[in-house]
Amino acid sequence: MDQWEALKAECLQCRKCALADTRTNVVFGEGVKDAEVLCIGEGPGEQEDLTGRPFVGRAGKLLDDMLEIIDLSREKNVYIGNMVKCRPPQNRDPLNIEQEACEGWLTAQIELMKPKIIICLGRIAAMKYIKEDFKITKEHGQWFEKDGILRIALFHPAALLRDPRRKPETFEDLKTIQAKIREVCTHTY
Repeated sequence: MDQWEALKAECLQCRKCALADTRTNVVFGEGVKDAEVLCIGEGPGEQEDLTGRPFVGRAGKLLDDMLEIIDLSREKNVYIGNMVKCRPPQNRDPLNIEQEACEGWLTAQIELMKPKIIICLGRIAAMKYIKEDFKITKEHGQWFEKDGILRIALFHPAALLRDPRRKPETFEDLKTIQAKIREVCTHTY
């Protein structure tokens, strides 16, 4: 068993926080394990909990469409994961204690993947993986570098479903991401 599969097997048995008591499935993540681009959401929702796959509901369909615009897909060249691997009740934001309990899983995934670009999906992920005081309405679409990895945040796809007026600026952010991928990634996009 390779390191990735060993990590996944261990994660699927995780009981580090109370979210384990209410989950149907652990949502480890999905996509290409050595992708140069990693998308990080905050946590699984109801559909994700039921299927064990990240971003599969309406917001997931929108995310797939957004990624397709810039030639990314789970099957070819991107990995999609979450800060926490189990669904918070009623899709609430993950508590700090839950984030801390789960942090090691995503950290290990990042270490194994070695992505060149991390795309944070929404404010919660951006506050964890870009900077603590991240303001999504002001700082989406801006590049940051941390630990040798370029990072950027987009409005969460669920937020775009609630407020479609944000879609044009998100489209511009996607074009920014596409240009940066072409600049720094080695795989063909």
